[in-house]
Amino acid sequence: QVQLVESGGGLAQPGGSLRLSCAASGFTFSGYAMSWARQAPGKGLEWVSGINSGGTDTYYADSVKGRFTISRDNAKNTVYLQMSSLKAEDTALYYCAKDRWAGFTAEYDYWGQGTQVTVSS
Repeated sequence: QVQLVESGGGLAQPGGSLRLSCAASGFTFSGYAMSWARQAPGKGLEWVSGINSGGTDTYYADSVKGRFTISRDNAKNTVYLQMSSLKAEDTALYYCAKDRWAGFTAEYDYWGQGTQVTVSS
C-alpha cells in the first residue's frame, strides 16, 4: 500500500532553516509528481510547493518563493523541502502528497500524516 512518511519538523527560530523529508513506498515513486502543503492552526490547507516526476520542474506558492526549495531523490524514494528564512507565519503542520500524474497537476490521491513545524523565538 502507498505510504508517505514525513519527518524533519520541529522548532526553529525566525530566520532559521529546517529540511523536511517525505519517504515514499508502495508505488513507483519516480513516476509521479509530488507536493508539499501545510495547514496552520485555525486555517485551511495551503499548497506550498510541487515537483514533477523527474525533478526538472518545480513550483512554489508566492508566500514561500525564494525561501523554500523542493527537491527529490528518486533513488531514495524521497522528496524534500528545504525551508530557509523561516517566519512565524510558516508555523503549520506540513504534509506531502502524491500527485495522480507524472507532471504537476495538484490532483492528489495520497497524503502523509504530517510533520509539525513551529517557528518561534
